[in-house]
Amino acid sequence: MKVDVYVLYGGKSVEHEVSLLTAYSIINALNKEKYNIYPIYITKEGIWCNKGLVSEKIEDVGELKDFSSKSILMSIAENFLEKIGTNTRTVIFPALHGTNGEDGTIQGLLELLDVPYVGNGIMSSAVGFDKGMMKKLFSKANVPQAKYEILNYQEWVKNEEDSYVKLQEVIGYPCFVKPARLGSSVGINRCKNIEQLKKAINEAFLYDMKLVIEEEIVGREMQISVIGNENPKSSVVGEFIQERPFMDYSAKYLDGKLISVIPARLSEKVTSEMQKTAVKVFKLLNCTGLARIDYFVEDKDKFFVNEINTMPGFTNASMTPALWEKTDGTSYAELIEKLIEYAFESYEKKRTLLYDRRII
Repeated sequence: MKVDVYVLYGGKSVEHEVSLLTAYSIINALNKEKYNIYPIYITKEGIWCNKGLVSEKIEDVGELKDFSSKSILMSIAENFLEKIGTNTRTVIFPALHGTNGEDGTIQGLLELLDVPYVGNGIMSSAVGFDKGMMKKLFSKANVPQAKYEILNYQEWVKNEEDSYVKLQEVIGYPCFVKPARLGSSVGINRCKNIEQLKKAINEAFLYDMKLVIEEEIVGREMQISVIGNENPKSSVVGEFIQERPFMDYSAKYLDGKLISVIPARLSEKVTSEMQKTAVKVFKLLNCTGLARIDYFVEDKDKFFVNEINTMPGFTNASMTPALWEKTDGTSYAELIEKLIEYAFESYEKKRTLLYDRRII
């Protein structure tokens, strides 16, 4: 029997368009002899639009868009009542990035509906998405990272000038201002003086009520992919060569200014230490399925973990599939199949848990 795969994409997120690219690659890569593929487009208003069974290659990403006059609630109910779950082998692939997709919200819905899904659960998604919480957890576990401060909107409104003074004393310049709960470098700015800091903070608060301000680490940007459940494994280290001070949205998705080097130019010792740290971070957040851990590496090979991404960019040209192809020859299509199997494995483990009190 074929497995029914429902690919969720789009969504109420500033990373809506990135999600479409991810879904486009996944849908076209899935083996249609093994899987029944059902794209479900979530509009920017949150309405779910089921595109129906896909039997041919999607030629253009624009074909994945759809619009509906239904309400959000009715559109979700219709999909789950009438379409999803009729096959005993059904899995959801949330090809969603950012808010409402990578932050634990969709994972909570799928848990309540008791369906297998690819990737991380509620807690690991929520903590990984919230850079403030993530960094606090890293601190407790002695994971090497840059100096940082967390700035909440209400605190800033009440003590704006004091906030600037503290940030200049503790973090200094250059520094980066980031919305705590956003991805794909949206709303992130590098600041070299107080004027830029003020402007960056005002902009970042347009996207989130909590910010992370970090010191700049001058070093190379590297990434490691980790996949698995209870026994995760690490890929080789990959490196990006770039022309800009940091990888903003345009560099990542629009103008092709990034060149990947896999494996990265590192000693075996440092590579091994970074891989162990990546697995440590994966386990620390109780991750399942996949994650990408991003690093800064200084000239003397001292490394710092920048962040974990619990639903990394996943087109066939993204770093995650490229890392596994160089690690063990796993193709993009094979990697998707592995993630689907991890989803079923995780789901079956959860089904063994008790939800009523037993006296033993």
